[in-house]
Amino acid sequence: MSSIAQKQGFGAVLWDYLTTVDHKKIAHLYLFAGGFFFLLGGIEAMVIRIQLIKPNNDFVSAGLFNEMLTMHGTTMIFLAAMPLLLGFMNAVMPLQIGARDVAFPFINSLGFWLFFFGGVFLNLSWFLGGAPDAGWTSYASLSLHSQGHGIDFYLLGLQISGFGTLMGGINFLVTIINMRAPGMTYMRMPMFTWTTFVASSLILFAFPPLTVSIFLMMFDRMFGANFFDASMGGNTIIWEHFFWIFGHPEVYILILPAFGIFSEIFAVFARKRLFGYSSMVFATVLIGFLGFMVWAHHMFTTGLGPIANAIFAVATMAIAVPTGIKIFNWLFTLWGGSIKFTTPMLYAIAFIPSFLMGGVTGVMLGAAAADYQYHDTYFVVAHFHYVIVGGVVFALLAGTHFYWPKMFGTMLNEVLGKITFVLFFIGFHLTFFIQHFLGLWGMPRRIFTFLPGQGLETGNFISSIGAFFMAAGTIILLVNIVITSVKNEKVGNDPWGDGRTLEWAIASPPPYYNFKQLPLVRGLDPYWIEKMEGKKGMVPAEPLGDIHMPNNSFVPFVISLGLFVAAFGAMHHADQGNTWGIPVLILGLVITFGSMLTRSIKDDHGYHIHKEELMDDNDIDKGAKA
Repeated sequence: MSSIAQKQGFGAVLWDYLTTVDHKKIAHLYLFAGGFFFLLGGIEAMVIRIQLIKPNNDFVSAGLFNEMLTMHGTTMIFLAAMPLLLGFMNAVMPLQIGARDVAFPFINSLGFWLFFFGGVFLNLSWFLGGAPDAGWTSYASLSLHSQGHGIDFYLLGLQISGFGTLMGGINFLVTIINMRAPGMTYMRMPMFTWTTFVASSLILFAFPPLTVSIFLMMFDRMFGANFFDASMGGNTIIWEHFFWIFGHPEVYILILPAFGIFSEIFAVFARKRLFGYSSMVFATVLIGFLGFMVWAHHMFTTGLGPIANAIFAVATMAIAVPTGIKIFNWLFTLWGGSIKFTTPMLYAIAFIPSFLMGGVTGVMLGAAAADYQYHDTYFVVAHFHYVIVGGVVFALLAGTHFYWPKMFGTMLNEVLGKITFVLFFIGFHLTFFIQHFLGLWGMPRRIFTFLPGQGLETGNFISSIGAFFMAAGTIILLVNIVITSVKNEKVGNDPWGDGRTLEWAIASPPPYYNFKQLPLVRGLDPYWIEKMEGKKGMVPAEPLGDIHMPNNSFVPFVISLGLFVAAFGAMHHADQGNTWGIPVLILGLVITFGSMLTRSIKDDHGYHIHKEELMDDNDIDKGAKA
């Protein structure tokens, strides 16, 4: 119930995390699960780069290479980048708006466990007959002809995971709309909250097309439908439309929260408010809006015709404008600021040129005629790694250093942090810069080897060396986390010294009810305003009273477990001579719907923390020693 530091046994802590509905603990779960999948995706990437380090290499077979390639992309997007960002949204957004938790704590927990079981299910494919091998986009023409159960693992795993993400998105929307502290108007919300808001809206509209397309593909593969089989009157291209109507907004779902993290970091370490706040908000919303109008730029070469190509090319170039607005605002925030070069700030400054290069190649790819030359070459691989690694991964690393003290109450080591930064930054550019040229020299995507004398040896060698640098940086980050956790030196509420928003006004880590009294927000950067007037913390907006809190629940775990079980039944029911498929499918659904029924029938009113308990609780004063 309480997060006061009494030493609990391992079993008690485990049970606490399995049943928790506290957004801060769910953030820890997202962070650790996403971190695990990030390492897994990184290992898969290393296998890809080792295989391509020299011509005619036979480190892995062609079939295993396809599985590695597919699982690398799928893991990094769906199981690493998304959950890590959802972890930061969970940890930070409710604190930034002055809320005591998210709107639906139970659904928050359910969202995590669905994601987790979907991710575990997908990765079990390695041990149960082979991973998916049709690329992370899983185009229908390839995946319908894929032997074995790899693609079924992909479909069912992403379906379960996707439900969890959708719930998370809806939850954050309702939280931001309904639960802002007194005085926290929309135009006073911190930038990270705004980007969470827009990204959650994108989740709400982008995930249903993915859900539908996965359903259709499941029926094609498991129940003999023909939605995507052209020989039976289906349409294989429609999968690409479905996938990219989800897939393009998805990259904005990833990059917008990353933009939000950087906006917070720039303002804190330049020690001035974010330049052009209202134009930043406008640009964020505009990116979200335009993000749905560009999906077919992934399909310029499928033969949609010149009119469709022209429309999507123009839309693609238009989306560069709000992003440009953001870049200039960040530069103006730095200009004239009193800058502190901490680890998060180094990532933030490195992000601008790195991401910008990804944006420039994006506009190049957006020119439909030129795209016939670039399409399906390593130029495209270089482009999206520049935006996803140079944008999202840099933001995740920066956010880890920036918010670690708020989440865990300890500071990551700055020296090790800077070493990680240098290794990762050098490794990243070494790996992916040369890939632009490999692509222009004619190296296609997704090939498992190449011949000597094609002029591709040097470029691939350099690229593979860069990957080892990134791996080294990641290992040092892990060492840093271990050392920090073992030392366990506690910090105060505002460890960076220049916190501007509400999350820095309360103890680190925050008490389980976040705010003893809801704060009164008097403008943008509310904590900074109070500091400038010489106050220690926030002015409360309400008298001290009882706080209503939700009860922990094991039901989300069981609901998710049921779908996990059902997925195995669904997958195997059509096998030759299989008798247990349908019973297992039914059993899983009984577990899931049974626990949902339990949840519906049982009244769970939560509990109250009485104000007498709060008066004894001097967390705030202890935390305010800084």
